[in-house]
Amino acid sequence: MKAACYIRVSTADQNSALQVAELQQYIAARGWELAAVHEDTMSGSKSGRPGLNRLMADARMRKFDAVCCWKLDRFGRSMVDCLNTIQTLESCGVRFIAITQGLDTDQQNPASRFLLHVLGAAAEFERSLIRERVSAGMRAAKKAGKPVGRPRRIFNHDEVHDLRRKGMAIAAISEHLGIGVGTVARTLAGAA
Repeated sequence: MKAACYIRVSTADQNSALQVAELQQYIAARGWELAAVHEDTMSGSKSGRPGLNRLMADARMRKFDAVCCWKLDRFGRSMVDCLNTIQTLESCGVRFIAITQGLDTDQQNPASRFLLHVLGAAAEFERSLIRERVSAGMRAAKKAGKPVGRPRRIFNHDEVHDLRRKGMAIAAISEHLGIGVGTVARTLAGAA
């Protein structure tokens, strides 16, 4: 069996050596082949983690049979995020194992099916709590007379057109002015 490791630390000050050593020992003790090690140094709440993205791309190509991580919170902060990623692995036929917590989604084990259902229920509960907190916060803000919603970025439409006439690309204008690419495109299309 081939296994990949996913390792994550939150900051560059943290050391991943303990995770690496325990994961390699776990894989070696079972006589499995270490297929790859994917690592990120960033918050688990970030969805765009390069190491995790490469791991998931490799899983879709079936480069390994299992993903091992040290603890579930190293895989992701949010239960919803973890569950979605684990379900994606499962749909690719890849087993997920959190070695220090005894979490294993082995398809041959009925307890693993139960585990996924429990994780799913916890994720749904987490989503409901988040929705409830956001709604309550928005109601309180409205009641206090505060503006609610995403703030609109104020920019000068003429500046967008001037930069484009000077030959600047849409993406460069977007970055220069701190507005979205779509906003730049719509602004330019409005003058045509």
